[in-house]
Parts: sequence; C-alpha cells; structure tokens
Amino acid sequence: MSETETESFEEVFASEEIGVPADRRTQFRHSGHQAPRRDLTAAEFAELLAEASEGDRVPSPRPTPETWARTELDAQDVIDLIGRLPFQGSPDHYRRRRRATRVLLAWLAQFDGSTWQERWINGGLEDIQRGWIDQVVATYPDLGTRSTRSLTCEIHTGMMAVLVGQIIRPSYRWLLSQHFNFTLGQVRRMIDPDGFARLAAHCDKTDRTGQNRIGALNCVSMILLNKGGRVSDITVDDCVEFAAAMRVSHRAARHVTLFYSLLFEMGVLGADAPPTLAAARAPGQRTVQQIVDSYRIVSPQVRELLIAYLTIRKPELDYTSLRGLATTLCLNFWRDLEKHHPGIDSIDLSPDIQAAWKHRLKTIQESKQRHGQRREKPERVMLAVRAFYLDLAQWAVTDPARWGQWAVPCPIRANECVGTKRDRASQARMHQRTRQRAPVLPTLVATAERCRREAVARLEAARSVAPGDRFAIGGETFIRAGGDITKTAFVFDADTGRRRNFGLEEDEAFWGWAIVEVLRHTGVRVEELMELTHHSFVAYTLPSTGEVVPMLQIAPSKTDRERLILVSPELGDVLTSIIHRVRAGKATLPLVSRYDSHEHVHSPMLPFLFQRRIFMQNSAINRNFIARCIVNILTASGLTDASGEPLRFTPHDFRRIFATDAIRTGLPPHIAAKILGHNDVNTTMRYAAIYSDDVIAHHRAFIARRRALRPGAEYRDLTPEEWQEFLGHFELRKLELGICTRDFGTPCVHEHACIRCPALRPDPAQAGRLREIIDNLHARVAEAKRQGWLGEIAGLEVSLAAANEKLDAMNRLTERHGVVHLGMPDFRPSIGREG
Repeated sequence: MSETETESFEEVFASEEIGVPADRRTQFRHSGHQAPRRDLTAAEFAELLAEASEGDRVPSPRPTPETWARTELDAQDVIDLIGRLPFQGSPDHYRRRRRATRVLLAWLAQFDGSTWQERWINGGLEDIQRGWIDQVVATYPDLGTRSTRSLTCEIHTGMMAVLVGQIIRPSYRWLLSQHFNFTLGQVRRMIDPDGFARLAAHCDKTDRTGQNRIGALNCVSMILLNKGGRVSDITVDDCVEFAAAMRVSHRAARHVTLFYSLLFEMGVLGADAPPTLAAARAPGQRTVQQIVDSYRIVSPQVRELLIAYLTIRKPELDYTSLRGLATTLCLNFWRDLEKHHPGIDSIDLSPDIQAAWKHRLKTIQESKQRHGQRREKPERVMLAVRAFYLDLAQWAVTDPARWGQWAVPCPIRANECVGTKRDRASQARMHQRTRQRAPVLPTLVATAERCRREAVARLEAARSVAPGDRFAIGGETFIRAGGDITKTAFVFDADTGRRRNFGLEEDEAFWGWAIVEVLRHTGVRVEELMELTHHSFVAYTLPSTGEVVPMLQIAPSKTDRERLILVSPELGDVLTSIIHRVRAGKATLPLVSRYDSHEHVHSPMLPFLFQRRIFMQNSAINRNFIARCIVNILTASGLTDASGEPLRFTPHDFRRIFATDAIRTGLPPHIAAKILGHNDVNTTMRYAAIYSDDVIAHHRAFIARRRALRPGAEYRDLTPEEWQEFLGHFELRKLELGICTRDFGTPCVHEHACIRCPALRPDPAQAGRLREIIDNLHARVAEAKRQGWLGEIAGLEVSLAAANEKLDAMNRLTERHGVVHLGMPDFRPSIGREG
C-alpha cells in the first residue's frame, strides 16, 4: 500500500502493531504469523536459542556492528537523511515523516549514549517487544498539546523512518515480535532495491507467488535490518542464525526454508554453500572424540582408550556402524559399569562385576521409554565387547608399549555370543509377520488405487466451482474457500466446518500409491527407494535377440553393491506417472538435495524421483512422509490383525513379501539374492516365509514320487469286501478290559489271551473288573496248589503277573488324567468381611 492510497499513512502503521483492531489481528494470524507467547529478555532468548539449536552446527554469522556512519549522525542530519530517502507520497506526507522522526529522536535523546544505537539499547525497548509503543508514550519527556493517539501515530511513523534509514539496528528478538509488513516492504525499496529486484524476478521465474513469497522476502529484509549491507552480503551463517531466531519466536517455518532456497538458487551464498537450510544447520558427521564425549565417560584413561580404539576401527566402518559400535562400547558397556560401580577405571573386571553386568544386559537400561524391557539380542552387545578385548590383546602383541596395559582377560566366553535360540525366535516372528501381511497385500494395493482416484475426483470437483460455492462429492458436501485453486485447494466441510486441503490430500494419496507400487514390484529397501533418480534408468540390450530391456539401477546402500532390476510393464507405468508428476510440464526433473539420516550427510543436487513440491520448493521425500502415506492407506483399508488392532505395515514388509513370493513361484534362491542385493543366499532364505500349504504340496509331491517306484498293484482300488473287512477290524478291537491295538491284517499271537497281551491298552474305567479277575486268579492258584495241579499253577501265575501289570497301568493312567478338586474360593478374608 502506498502513501497516496485512501488509508492514511498513520493508520497504516497503527495497524502493524499490537494495538490493531481485532479483524487485523485475525488477518495476521491467518497469514501464517504466530506471535511470541510473551516478551523475552536477552538471557531468556539466548537460552531458548541454544535449546532450539541443540544438535545443529554452531554458526559464525556476521556480528551486528556496534557503530556505523549513520547512527553517529546528530538529530538534524538524521532528519535531513530521512527527507532524502525516496519515499512515495505528497508533500504533506513528507512533512509528517520529518516531524515523526524528530519525535522519536527526542524520546531516544533522553538516554545515555554517543550513538543512536547505544541510546536505543539503553532505552530498554529490546526487552519490551510487544508493548514498546506504550512504553514510549508513557515515558515521553514532553507530551505538550499532543493527544496520545497522535503521539502513537507519530512514533510509529518515526520508527519506520529510522529503521529504513538504518539509524538503529534492532535485534532479531525485537524484530520478530513485530508485524512490520509495510515497513519491510519499504526496506526493499530503500535498501538495495537492485538486490531485491533480482530476488523478485527469480521468484517470478520459478513461480513463487503469494504469501510465501512475501514472507521469504520479509526474512531477507529483517536480516538486512539487523546486519546492514546488501543482499549480496548475506552469508550462510547469517541464514542459520536467523532461522534459529525464527524458531524461538514461533514464526512460520515455511518462509525460512524458502528464503534460503532463493538465495542459494541465485548464487548469493556462494558456490560451496549447502543446498538447503537443513544442510546448513546440520552438524555433519561428528569426530570420534565428539561421539565418545557425548556419553560422558568419567574415567579419563578409559575415555582415551575408547577414542584410540574407535579411531583405529573407523576406516573399515561406515558412519552408522561406527556410531553403533560406539554406543555399544561406551553406553551399553562402560557407562553402565560406571553408573553401577562408581570409581571403576580398569577394564579388568572381577567375576562379580562381570556377572552383574551380564544380568543387567538382559534388559534395556539406557532408554527411558523402554527401560526394563527385555533386550532381544544381548549377544550382539557381548560380541562387540568380546571383539574389543580380543583386539586389544592382539594389538598388545604387536605394540606392547601402547596396548600392553590393556591386555586383560576377556569377561565374555565364545559360547555366550551365540544366540541361536533367540535368532530362531526372531526369524519365526518375522515369518509370522510376513504370513499375516502377504494375504492382505492385494487389499492394500486396491485401497491405495481407490484413495488416489477419490482424491483426484475431489480435487477436480473443487476446482470446477467458484469460491464460496457448494459442491457434493462422495456423499459429502463442501464449500470452496477463496484464493487461487491452482495454488491451494482449501475447502470447508459444510456439516462440520472443518477446513481441508484437497491439494495436500491428493498429493499424499498419489505418493502413497506410488510408494506401495514401487516397493511391491521391486523389493528395494526404503533408503534405496528414496535414492532413485532419473539417471537410474538403464537400457540393456540382450545379446541373443538384440531386444532392448529397461532396467532400474539401484544405488549402493546397505551392502555397498550396485545392482540392476528388470522394469516390468506394471512398474514402468508407475515410474512414468512419477516422472510426469515431478516434471510438472518442464523438460527436466528439478534438482534437489537429499539428507541421509544414517550417514548424516547431504547428497549433491540430483533429479530424485521421489520428491514433492511443498511451500513453493521441491524437496526429497523422507522416511516420515513414507510412513505417513502407508499409515493413511492402512487406515482407509480398515485392515486389522488377529487381535483386532489396526494392521501395521513397514516398507521392509514389502521386501519380505517380495522375497517370499519370488521363491514360492520358482525363482532360484541365488537369483533372488542378487535381485534383493544380499551377499549371502542364506539371508534371502531367512526372508522367505514358507507357508504350510507349501509343505503340504511338497510332501504330496514326495509321496507321488515314492508311489511311482512301488508296484502299481499296491495302489489298486479296494473291493467292497476288503473295505468291510477293514472296518470290521476296528469293530473287533473293543475288549472287556480295554482296546486291542494290534495292526490291521496281523493275527492274534496270544490266541485271544488278552490279559497277557502287550497290545491290550487297558481302560481305567474297568479297574474294578480287573481286580475281580485278579481275586479269581488268586483263588484258582490256591485251589491248584491244594489239588497238586502243578502244570496249572505255572499258567495261572503268568496270567496273574500280567493282570497286575495291567492294573498298575490303569492306576498310572488314572493319576495322570485325574481330576483335582480345587474347592470353592472364598474372598471374604481378602476384602475384610466376615461371614
């Protein structure tokens, strides 16, 4: 808004501060600005700044100069300088501006200082961010005949003039607490107009428009207000410092990333500048000493030992493995010992300390969220610690002067590092997880396609109506919000009033579909998926036929080995859709940088396939977005697990299902290992979850092969007589004392003397009858002895011994399957009541 428009100059500035009408404050909130919760002192701001920057690279920005030429001018020279600035407006506006500048300078002049910057700081307004105007009015030296409202307008106008004229340079703490949108627009006209013109032209060229563009230009303006100079003088560390101040002040983060991208794309930050603000903030890979010191090792001797050991191991490890080894040795091993055995400073552990540490290792001790939970594979920690001791012993042989003092007995035996049982249990859980998810994969794929179609239909319906119009889609009624529907697609639910972004929903639905399709067709790891670029396509010519076959080159990841995957027609359609979307009508894919969360480095600018445009800039898709897209599809599908809980899918589940399906359909395991990028075929076989129907099918095939080797007459059809004879055998198995268990077609070797036969399985229910038989046998033995029937006595004693054995067998069965009466529980004593 220019000064010549209907709204007066003073009203414009009155609307920029806290004393604005309610509708203006609402406008500021909706424009993405979030005001600080309260005024912050310098110490509080510095503390929050350190907290917000924790883990970031420590920047070295340009310091705000203590003095410069304009801040040393006297009052009249400042007024004359403000009068020469190319403001727009009438002569009346020119006089008001000079008078307003004189009013503000008069208030600053009452404070000590040789420059206006010193007087500004001594005035204390840096600590009164939100109510600074009230403080100036309350402490103005000579109000005279002015009204409070008139003085407020003049002070606002004077503040705009001294800021644009670079008479004072407030801190970010104060600037970010204001809403100087008009003032920041004047900054772009008065301070380095050529630099801001180039920025604006670049925004037009790259289709950056709307509030995000204005917010990004405002960020650059505030850097110049604090640091001085021109746009070309801004450094990477200036941007990092300002971004941290933005986070502390709770301002819109999307403006921060966009203003950095604009400066980087224009070459302002230099050829060696990081491609993104996140890369500029990232500390990168830490040194071995920094990694070890992060665990706060108390013993200086052991600290030096760990640093030396990890430094020697570093060349053979990638950064992720180095951090994992450091965590094991420093946190899981030595820091745990120092915590439970204060003062320990030797790695020669006593048996009691060894046993206590191994017992603690069974549960997780170092995590607050998982404290006390069972550690799944403690053998991995023991293996790393054992290797640590053995390496020191081996090095002591070659260099005893340096390592000899650390050559001590290893506290871990070799058999303690073997977790075969746990490995089997882990593999069984992984196979069970795959068996649960493989059958529902078609449902998940169909849901992803359905969500994509529905999201496209909703977006097209919203674009087909004018702002404020109602439209119905999918049984729901919406009202289209205002604005350019090609840039944003906000609508309001007519029933609930909830605002929805159909453009964002369509974007997530498309990428959810694309992620599921690529993962299930290729079986790649999630990091390999994110690293796919437009250069990954390779045309391979078959030497036998000369046919050109499209291949997808997978960059080295976990095993540091490149591999090629055949692009099927289905996969080709998905990749074509991705390229068409990312190109957005341009000839080439945008170049973006991707952050590797494992190696803590940013990649060069590459045409990644999995990138999306958000906040007017393209950025590579990360793991969190992939997980969110999969969760959205699962929620829409309504799939649940065996317990009724919502089913969970990870990107690696698609890889296991791919391996299982490949081997089940006959792909040789060593070929599947090459496709999956496994160095060992056993790893591939552990991925493959063999189903019970596979076992049944292979067993049937085995029986068929065995039958083919035996005479065919053995497999003729049974006659009715033979079948009846077979059934009759089972009908004749029921006996007086139990069941006969002899095989079909075998004769009774005891000539039906069942009580003597070991094939008789006694029934405990017939124990009484058996006792009667035993009593009868005793009586017959006694009679035979009286009569002198010696031959009869021998046969009866054999039967009596067999009967006693059968009775003992019945008693054992009764004890094994007996019923124990537990009685009726009585709760009265436990609840303090008496009968």
